[in-house]
Amino acid sequence: MNNIDKQYQDLLQSILRDGVVKGDRTGTGTISVFGRQIRHKMDEGFPLLTTKKMHWKSIVIELLWFLRGSTNIKFLVDNGCNIWNGDAYKRYERARTWELQDTPPIEEFIKKIKDDEAFARTWGELGPIYGKQWRSWKGDTWVEGNTDGTEGFYLQSEKIDQIKNLIDELKTNPDSRRLMVSAWNVGELDQMVLPPCHYGFQIYTRELTTEERLRYYPANNAAPTRAISLMWNQRSVDTFLGLPFNIASYALLLKIIAREVNMIPDELIGNLGDVHLYKDHVEQAKEQISREPFELPRLNINSEWWNDSFLKLVNSDAFCKCLLEEDIQLSNYKSHPSIKAPLSN
Repeated sequence: MNNIDKQYQDLLQSILRDGVVKGDRTGTGTISVFGRQIRHKMDEGFPLLTTKKMHWKSIVIELLWFLRGSTNIKFLVDNGCNIWNGDAYKRYERARTWELQDTPPIEEFIKKIKDDEAFARTWGELGPIYGKQWRSWKGDTWVEGNTDGTEGFYLQSEKIDQIKNLIDELKTNPDSRRLMVSAWNVGELDQMVLPPCHYGFQIYTRELTTEERLRYYPANNAAPTRAISLMWNQRSVDTFLGLPFNIASYALLLKIIAREVNMIPDELIGNLGDVHLYKDHVEQAKEQISREPFELPRLNINSEWWNDSFLKLVNSDAFCKCLLEEDIQLSNYKSHPSIKAPLSN
């Protein structure tokens, strides 16, 4: 069954039918609707759209980049993922213009990111975006103690690893209603090259029914006993280029977390705010609407490394390489050809 492609096509059709014309920060212009939701049951297949060919490797690389806590594009560039190149280049271009210098073409910029470590450290940096907020949110704690000889309280800075805290809580208190991760750090938004579009997600778990346990693992006494769902919230949705990536990325995150805490992936839900098509994506959207979906693929994660915490392993380049090339196995992915569309930065 492939209900996710149908939901996506219906969403494109809704924007074309009901959307209003709005300006935007890129100057391209959009057709926009507000407040939509998509839902997908993970046992129906992995939600990688089939009505156009998706660049699966880029989806995996970007998510690993987030989970590493990275905010520099070098890891992406070194692994052939170009999603954030335009944002980094735009920042570089603004700085060169301010200094009244000519800006080399983006191809030369990306080559320097790959080859020049010092250049990459400076110009590959995007500010405190997703990875930083997920893995090292800057917080302050009131600590009781003695400062300058006077008893009282003082503020002590700390880094909060939201993903680690989420996984620990899932293992010890899976019915908690506080299983949440946020990327919307209002104190650091002005330091980001782009404020988060998908700004937070929440996890929900439940006990598997006896029927479900028998269906999933009929002869395994150590089988998972709980189902796990993920709901993400997104303020701004580039529906043609961005949303298909977001759907697959959060589905993969759900699979990774489920494996880490020994639960069964259940439902993926997306709450979408400003849902828009850029004006130069309209014809492409019409083409995708006209296509008949194929059956969804299946995804298995089979890493033999996974005897330790995933969050300890994910910063290992060797582990990430193994996941990319061997262990994250997408099978039976059949799709229509890709549809090219310009990216507005």
